[in-house]
Amino acid sequence: MAKAIHSMIRVLDEARSLAFYEKAFGLTIAERREFDDFILIYLSNDESGFELELTVNKGTTEPYEHGSAYGHFAVSVSDVEAEHARFEAEGLAPRKIVEFKPEGVRFAKFFFVADPDGYQIEVLERGGRFQ
Repeated sequence: MAKAIHSMIRVLDEARSLAFYEKAFGLTIAERREFDDFILIYLSNDESGFELELTVNKGTTEPYEHGSAYGHFAVSVSDVEAEHARFEAEGLAPRKIVEFKPEGVRFAKFFFVADPDGYQIEVLERGGRFQ
């Protein structure tokens, strides 16, 4: 059986990305490895063993293109309203809260926020399949 352990994104500015992910999600550096041409930074918090890997390619100066295949990264929180308010207060520019209710039954309550490189992150309220 496979176990999901991390997902990787390429970022342009290490310090800017680290500040965003710590402020937004409490993710801090679990490990940082520097190589000749790139840096790998593994971020985590106490909520999960899953990590977000930031890859910084040295010498890259232009923003990355996400292409048409990238969708989003998702996290769950206990109170999406409170997190949305906190994101606004922190100047993180969250999009509006959406309550998705197909057939009148709530499936998900969430908002999206973009990281400094434009990656979309879905912030879902815990409940149902979103734990």
